[in-house]
Amino acid sequence: MRIIGEIPHPSLKISIFKTGDRVSVKFENERYEQTFKLGADERFASVETIQQWADAPFMQQVQQTFQQMHQAHFSALSRLFPSDAGGMFEEII
Repeated sequence: MRIIGEIPHPSLKISIFKTGDRVSVKFENERYEQTFKLGADERFASVETIQQWADAPFMQQVQQTFQQMHQAHFSALSRLFPSDAGGMFEEII
């Protein structure tokens, strides 16, 4: 797998990878990542075409998915470690 290009973005790192004849695009923020496997489709043979594929509406959906991932993460944390205000400090008698 090798990086064949990047897509500039103000808050995400977007890398384009090629493995054999398969292409994938990875979107990363500070905590999460999403990877879209475009496969061996010859329509995605150029970095420019992949950059066009990742248009503004698509990028909005990627950002929304990151928000959903973040919410799911914190929901799972709150189920695992429910907040117990009374248990935050040791009881001193």
